Amino acid sequence: MRVSKKVILLLLLVLTLGIAFYPSQEPTPNQYIERTSGELKTEKVMGEKWLAWLYNNPVGEATMYTLVKRKFISDWYGSMMDSPSSVDKIEPFVKDYNIDLSIAQKHTFSSFNDFFCRKLKEGARQIDTNKNVVVSPADGKVLAYANVDKADFIVKGFRFDVSSFLSNDQLAQKYKEGSLVVIRLAPYDYHRFHFPLSGRVSEVTQIKGDLYSVNPIALRKKAEIFFLNKREYLTISTENFGDVIMSEVGATMVGSIVQTFEGTIVEKGKEKGYFKFGGSTVVLIFEKGKIQIDNDLLENTMKGLETEIEMGKRIASI
Repeated sequence: MRVSKKVILLLLLVLTLGIAFYPSQEPTPNQYIERTSGELKTEKVMGEKWLAWLYNNPVGEATMYTLVKRKFISDWYGSMMDSPSSVDKIEPFVKDYNIDLSIAQKHTFSSFNDFFCRKLKEGARQIDTNKNVVVSPADGKVLAYANVDKADFIVKGFRFDVSSFLSNDQLAQKYKEGSLVVIRLAPYDYHRFHFPLSGRVSEVTQIKGDLYSVNPIALRKKAEIFFLNKREYLTISTENFGDVIMSEVGATMVGSIVQTFEGTIVEKGKEKGYFKFGGSTVVLIFEKGKIQIDNDLLENTMKGLETEIEMGKRIASI
């Protein structure tokens, strides 16, 4: 859908005036555990004040519901990030978020999205090859639940509804009281996602939806975002872990989820696809009793804290 200059100017005017006359309160800092050190850290959130305004201010919320969540806005911004002129944004972004480009396969990029979707050098991420281990499919911050039907998700009293997420009541029954792992990718993370285990995959199911932010600022206000956003999923049939659902969830400014894998037999750690610009999420759903999620991930989640992790690191085992 082509976006007119008048629509874009109107959006910018609404945002500017809204923030000027209806400022939001300071957002609650998002804290997480760095898994390698065990340290409690505070996340540097891209567009933090803007997100706080969208989700905690009446004018901001009206703007979000009428414009920001719409696909054409993300498509418009995505086209900007594909343009050659967007390369000027790369250097300040790398500096602001301390991104290590030494592990990237290349260091010269044709656009910001070319940089954003960069591949890493062979060996930059170590894959746990133990056949009894599930690995993280992406770099990001993890929330983990041993029993999805009996645990609060993001907000006290809210449950993750597998049936709504998959838009398939029959399939959801298979995962009743199953385990759930959510890996949230921030804009500064490596944005290619990989298979968490080996097996045979089904066809990809696509579910149309909106494009709300998946940042904790948004999720604390609207935890049902996962059931409203655009998403894709497939089933990985495995020897040791049963049938595992792997899903990618779109978000604001993420108009594209690109699947790069081929064939029906996949290998743990191999690339599955990538997200274009913006924060995004990978969700894993396991059948009841098939895995044991690592204790530190469960304990941190119970405390309301995400755990930072790299792709290829162990998250669960038999």
